[in-house]
Amino acid sequence: MSARTGQARRARSRARDSGPPSSAPDEKATLCAFLDYLRESIADKVAGAPEPQVRTGAVPSGTCLLGLLKHVTSVERFYFLGEEPADWPATLRPSAEDTVEGVLAAYRTAVEQANAVIDGWQDLTLPAPRPPRRGPGPSMRWVLVHMIEETGRHAGHADILREQIDGATGR
Repeated sequence: MSARTGQARRARSRARDSGPPSSAPDEKATLCAFLDYLRESIADKVAGAPEPQVRTGAVPSGTCLLGLLKHVTSVERFYFLGEEPADWPATLRPSAEDTVEGVLAAYRTAVEQANAVIDGWQDLTLPAPRPPRRGPGPSMRWVLVHMIEETGRHAGHADILREQIDGATGR
């Protein structure tokens, strides 16, 4: 990639970065706005990423863009829809059949379903739904904050991986 091509791509990426959400009318709306902002950020990093780099581990742990998005899809489904994966480490590894379009569609579906659940939450101090486990479940507030942290952390990983692939930067 020439220096000029890289500069143009980075300028386009920065132009798309609208920054974090502005203030919202209440706590739930603020938390949801930040979560949606980060969700879109990680999805944007995977969208348009080339094969086979999107599934190729670019760091010693083997983490790849497609695996990150597959993992956050599982985390969304766990915390908001009560679906626990049989093998958490496997959620970070894309299968040979996984495509960028398919994993993005699955992520967007999980987010849409999760948002429908969140819309029904009136009191963030109540326990959030989840698969049966011993002990009390976390509060809905905790789940929203945790999902902001989880999605933000992996969106940061995705930023680095995508830049290594083709120089794309920005939110």
